[in-house]
Amino acid sequence: MAKILIPLAPGFEEIEAITNIDVLRRAGFDVLTAGIGSNEIEGDHGIKIETDTEISKVDAAELKAVVLPGGMPGAANLRESEELLKLIKEVYEEDKLCAAVCAGPIVLEAAGVLKGKNATSYPGFDDQMPSCNYREERVVIDENIITSRGPGVAMEFAMTIVEYLIDAEKRSELEEAMLVKK
Repeated sequence: MAKILIPLAPGFEEIEAITNIDVLRRAGFDVLTAGIGSNEIEGDHGIKIETDTEISKVDAAELKAVVLPGGMPGAANLRESEELLKLIKEVYEEDKLCAAVCAGPIVLEAAGVLKGKNATSYPGFDDQMPSCNYREERVVIDENIITSRGPGVAMEFAMTIVEYLIDAEKRSELEEAMLVKK
């Protein structure tokens, strides 16, 4: 079964990481968490997560998507991982989903996959994404790229990924079960 990779680096935004892990698992996906440099990663607000594996052990061929949480310095730390940037490029070139929220889109920029794409991020990171057509919508979809604004949009971002990878019916089913308002 193809996996969805959620990489974590020190300083990740906990709401964005955990919301995506939880919602995507509820949708039935095999979500693989991978740490950058270790498999015990501390988020920006002191929450520690033990990941399933380390990034060096992830095979892009086994992935159907990469979903990046933001947070600082989490996103900057993700951006420094050559292994992660290589995985993102491989996933993107196979027309699989590359998604990022908050500051996470700066990692997509570093991987070279935002060129000419419509994308968004947490306010103030637009200057670190010069190759894209910057937008200010809450969630932006452009082909196999989904980007979003920040922690307050984490649930909407996760549900958009569910709809993209499955369908609107599954999204609606999850929103109803989880009492999510549109």
